[in-house]
Amino acid sequence: MISYLKGTVTTIQKGNGNRVTLILEVNQIGYEVQITRQLSQEVQIGSEQVVQVFTHLQIREDQQILYGFASAAERDLFRQLVSVSGIGAQLAIALIDTLGLQNLVQAIVTGNTRTLAKTPGVGSKTAERIALELKTKLSEWRKFAGVETPASATGPSPSILEDVEMTLLALGYETAEITQALNAISQDALLAKNPNAEEWIRRAIAWLSQ
Repeated sequence: MISYLKGTVTTIQKGNGNRVTLILEVNQIGYEVQITRQLSQEVQIGSEQVVQVFTHLQIREDQQILYGFASAAERDLFRQLVSVSGIGAQLAIALIDTLGLQNLVQAIVTGNTRTLAKTPGVGSKTAERIALELKTKLSEWRKFAGVETPASATGPSPSILEDVEMTLLALGYETAEITQALNAISQDALLAKNPNAEEWIRRAIAWLSQ
């Protein structure tokens, strides 16, 4: 079992749907790893930057696929997700990509199926199944994995959230993109305290335009 790889990035390829493949050169061997979109934005092609990717190897009759993640916790959460009936690797990656590690764990532990269902391909029944099967497991696991979510999670108020979503949807952005943008900009402590919906919209558009 390969726990992680350390090397330099030679290629990042975007395939069908949201699939992103990374070629990581380790000791003159190029490993093909399917990664999250978030990780693809954090690494640089052709630089001397040494990248550590935590991996999960999936073996099928006709192929072997190596999946890569930014942290061991993210990789372990992926393994928990694919253990749920009906959740394949691509849907698990979509959940991580759309909601992010902390927000995804928080949504599962609190049974927030509405948030889970924001992920493309995840309907209400699938969201309920994920929450039902993983709620207890993740409530304990997150403490040991270091992804404990603060009780007062940062983020826009419901009214701001609705304004931002409606505006960005009208501009042609998709729900998954909007959720990712909100997750990213919510990390700004000053913005998290800002009650101005227009500023949230401006920052979200700036993030989406990167």
